[in-house]
Amino acid sequence: MQTLQHLMDLPWTRSVLGVLALLALAWLAGQLMRRLLLRLVRGITRRTATHWDDALCKYGTFRWLARSVPALLVQYGIVLVPGVPAGTEALVGNLTTALLVFFVVMAISAALSAAEDMYRQTPRGQQRSIKGMVQLIKLGLFVAAALIIIAAVTGKHIGLLLSGLGAMSAVLMLIFKDTILGFVAGVQLSSNDMLRVGDWIEMPQLNADGDVIDIALHTVKVRNWDKTITSIPSWRLISDSYKNWRGMQETGGRRIKRALQIDAASVHFLGEAELRRLSSLRLLADYLSTKERDLAQWNQAQGDAAAVPANRRRLTNLGTFRAYVQAYLDGHPQIHHGLSCMVRQLASGAQGIPLELYCFTATVEWAEYEGIHADIFDHLFALLPEFGLALYQQPSGQDVRAGLAAQAGQGATSLTGRKAHDLVEA
Repeated sequence: MQTLQHLMDLPWTRSVLGVLALLALAWLAGQLMRRLLLRLVRGITRRTATHWDDALCKYGTFRWLARSVPALLVQYGIVLVPGVPAGTEALVGNLTTALLVFFVVMAISAALSAAEDMYRQTPRGQQRSIKGMVQLIKLGLFVAAALIIIAAVTGKHIGLLLSGLGAMSAVLMLIFKDTILGFVAGVQLSSNDMLRVGDWIEMPQLNADGDVIDIALHTVKVRNWDKTITSIPSWRLISDSYKNWRGMQETGGRRIKRALQIDAASVHFLGEAELRRLSSLRLLADYLSTKERDLAQWNQAQGDAAAVPANRRRLTNLGTFRAYVQAYLDGHPQIHHGLSCMVRQLASGAQGIPLELYCFTATVEWAEYEGIHADIFDHLFALLPEFGLALYQQPSGQDVRAGLAAQAGQGATSLTGRKAHDLVEA
């Protein structure tokens, strides 16, 4: 007992016990904050009609603030512990100040994340992302917090640290080059409304073709149609070119631009029998009656020269087919009639005569667009023989075999005929 009493009378013993008591009190305060107050805050936020407090809980803002309570107790309680040297008090004060700065900055960062999450759920937030701006603010906070923490631990003045950073500006510019470029690119993309989350973009040089799912400070993430993710540096969207399909989606129509390659050998003037047969087509009845009347008047005005067929104007099967396709598209219920719609003949070449359809579907959904596209051309492919037209197609192995077989049959027939002629002469 005397030994224990002697130990208790020692100054350092009271100091150690005071420090242990202070640490135990700080630990107990931390447990109370975590188990009682944080649960109470979560319960209150869940019962409120607003969503911002739920977002603050989701990103841990209150949790970081609760962690600052033990540090505050240690900082202000260390002066009450007897026998603690002034240098130790200053060191503990500096360390707890650094911890408090760290916890407060993390709480502010969590609050910024919550604000960005709430903004992203608004109609405007679904179009324009502020994630890059939030990340830049966080970066500035962390840099400022790092300077304050270093100044608190080392006892240096912040102005001295800033002067050292000024001397290292060239190195800092090199370190934060991507951040600076990303910030400038983010400002231009946002201010000019060049890119939004949900936009479909194509950037072949980076193998990106899909929907934008995230716009951050340094990168833009694109989910490609094969479900892979391509990360594009933000500054590349300013320095390089890319295609944004947002205009197509907002217009409500997706373009069809495809040609039928007509075999030039199948193009001819229409005869009387063909004209009567084609006049029975509902889409051509008005066109043919008007066209025949106009041609008759023009040919009659030529006088005797009209007796030569080459001097007369006549309808061709290709021109009539082009008129049919135009009427077919004009009456198609799944074609957007508020946008350009035409059927045009392009310059002929080695692959035949291109007859191009240029129009827009009344939907931008990919699967529906492909279905409408295919249905239109299926119909036209099947209808070409009605006009005496044929598609140009390079000879396949089947065509070569059929030609050789026909040639062999003609040769055998000719040989048989010569033998019969020789027998008659004999």
